[in-house]
Amino acid sequence: MLKDIIKYPTPLSKEYATDVRSFNEELFTLLDDLKDTIKANSLDALCAFQIGSYYNVIVFKDDNGDFVELINPRLISHSGKVTTDEKTAYYGDTSAEITRFENISIVYQDRDAKNQTLKASGDLAVVLQRKLDYTFGATFLHRLSIDDKEKFELKLQNGSVIVSDEVCPTIFNRDKILKVINVVLISMVALVISSLFITDSEAISTIWKVQIYSFVTVLALNIIYFFYAQYEGKKYTLCGSCQIGNIVGSIVINLIKLTTIMVVSYFTI
Repeated sequence: MLKDIIKYPTPLSKEYATDVRSFNEELFTLLDDLKDTIKANSLDALCAFQIGSYYNVIVFKDDNGDFVELINPRLISHSGKVTTDEKTAYYGDTSAEITRFENISIVYQDRDAKNQTLKASGDLAVVLQRKLDYTFGATFLHRLSIDDKEKFELKLQNGSVIVSDEVCPTIFNRDKILKVINVVLISMVALVISSLFITDSEAISTIWKVQIYSFVTVLALNIIYFFYAQYEGKKYTLCGSCQIGNIVGSIVINLIKLTTIMVVSYFTI
């Protein structure tokens, strides 16, 4: 029976695939479903994870166009490296350059529960490694470097196959600095509120010192944010005046919040 292939942005399960223990009609139906889905979508291979099953099962077409069923496959050896531009049904037409093993050996069971071995190289080895990734609840996205992963996620956001440093992203690493600043500001507000319920002069003095240190920390983080944001923005040629405005605006808002908190702290603490 033809099955729907899970595609982005529907999340994949983060669990590992479950090994098959019972070689029964349920398994045989799953194998047939995988074959039907491969045929209907003109694919080379599919694993059970891609159609919503958690069994450790892969089906692929060999050079003759015949189906090969891999049940409970395990990668046992490999050699060489090859980098190719990969696509997978989960991400549609969006591709990424991935480095994988050029030659692999796999042990598996057939539908009669007999142990088998398979050696693959070239394109087939790449395809099988991609399917094995799914059995661990992963896609080739997990094999990318941090920078390449961000660029690939940007491709997905823009619905574009080709993305370059000409494109200005909507998510930046500098946003993490803003999150830290907000955490410190919230902590400062919490200290002001808690001081209303404290009468011990020594404790009040300690709270005030913490507020001063927090004040200096937020100022320093804003300075770091400003210069890092400038550096990050230069990597994208289309990040122009609008991004500068966002950077300055964020800093101004942070400083207004900080000043307000410190004024309230002065008169309260």
